[in-house]
Amino acid sequence: MTMEETERVVWTGEWVAGRLGVSLSGGNELPELLGLALRRNPKRAHLLVSNVLGKHVPQRPGVVHGAGIGLGRRVRKLLGDEAAARSVVLGYAETATGLGHSVADGLALAPYLHSTRRPVAGVAQVGGFEEEHSHATSHLLLPEDRALLAGDGPLVLVDDEFSTGRTVLNTIKALHAHFPRERYVVVALVDMRSDADRSHLEKFAAELGARVDLIALAAGGVRLPEDVLTRGQELVAAHEAGVAQELGAAPGSTSAPMGGEQNAAGAPAASAGRDADVVRVDLGWPAGLPDGGRHGFTPAHRAQLEAELPGMATRIARRLDGARRILVLGNEELMYAPLRIAEALDALVAGDSTDAAAAGDGIEAGAVPSRRGTASRPPRPEARVSSSPPPPGRRCSPSTTPATRYGPGCPSPRTTIPPTGRGSGTPTTSRPVPTRSAASTPSWPSWIRTATSPNCTPPTVC
Repeated sequence: MTMEETERVVWTGEWVAGRLGVSLSGGNELPELLGLALRRNPKRAHLLVSNVLGKHVPQRPGVVHGAGIGLGRRVRKLLGDEAAARSVVLGYAETATGLGHSVADGLALAPYLHSTRRPVAGVAQVGGFEEEHSHATSHLLLPEDRALLAGDGPLVLVDDEFSTGRTVLNTIKALHAHFPRERYVVVALVDMRSDADRSHLEKFAAELGARVDLIALAAGGVRLPEDVLTRGQELVAAHEAGVAQELGAAPGSTSAPMGGEQNAAGAPAASAGRDADVVRVDLGWPAGLPDGGRHGFTPAHRAQLEAELPGMATRIARRLDGARRILVLGNEELMYAPLRIAEALDALVAGDSTDAAAAGDGIEAGAVPSRRGTASRPPRPEARVSSSPPPPGRRCSPSTTPATRYGPGCPSPRTTIPPTGRGSGTPTTSRPVPTRSAASTPSWPSWIRTATSPNCTPPTVC
């Protein structure tokens, strides 16, 4: 019996769902896109963890960047090239900084900016808004060029997921007062709003007198029991007590409280072993090229980065001493640059390898150590990172699924993928082990292959 026939993959949200009573509703693609984590936050007990964001779960850089690229191409198709060239893409800190930049790459014609929670000396604040449910609610907008937000073209707002839509409403309301425009496009990996939240956005758009389009890979909902916050607090407390007791039993160990909002997953004490050598590599990052979108990133910057990436990846590869299992780790707002470097590094590792097919080695990337699971590693060197671009593929016919539209002159709202109730709170799926050929085509989840042509190579316009 082969691995493909016997492997059972457990949904990454199963542990939290069973203990908090949380469940997801929607299409069968949701368990592929989302897991659940426990959250230390008095306002929310759970966290929706994306499997394709590269933020909490390490993932192939081509998959991460490919998700954003595909969404960006859908935005460009929706707007048309003339309006797309006048648009601005805005990503939300910290989680969607890399995703928003990837969407801007797919749109290709527009500059990119992401919000930040940190004031920067010498850079004036142009705008800001509130994220009500967050641990740190205030977002600042600090473009180096104030004119970046002053145009009247469409504003494309990118977040990893929509739970209520309040953050988007707060953003549009705050910016519209200073930089009014006729059209907004909201983009996310998943849309998890309730019917009431959807109606609220429709009413808001009508009152504003602007059109709001919504594009997402999938739509669904989250069912929460009334006592979910109490359950979550009790579970966090029990978990931390157990970790403290475990650490206290270890000779010479101390227990340090974890500050701020974090996922409640205690880290085991470091095991004894040889110290790793720390090597600093001069990337040769071009002077004047931003390392992200905090102060703005233009199409000209994008072209410069594309030209420099192969050289930077080569400088890193020379210091790897033949290593084949590599994690590229991003941090906080610095997600996009590690993502792109990981993709370029992945191409080098794949191109240089002729004998690693049986070794199961690879490059990974993310913001935390790799999750535990039963899936096998792809049978060739590869890279996983917080974000990164897919290899060029044939452009397929666009999906027939329309974006959701709100506002004057728009038809009734339609979700990208209507909730069908087919999902379950604790789904368990059986699927083949992801594989990659010796060519550079990554293993793309089935939900990315949503173009009308079944023979198309991802990424597609979907």
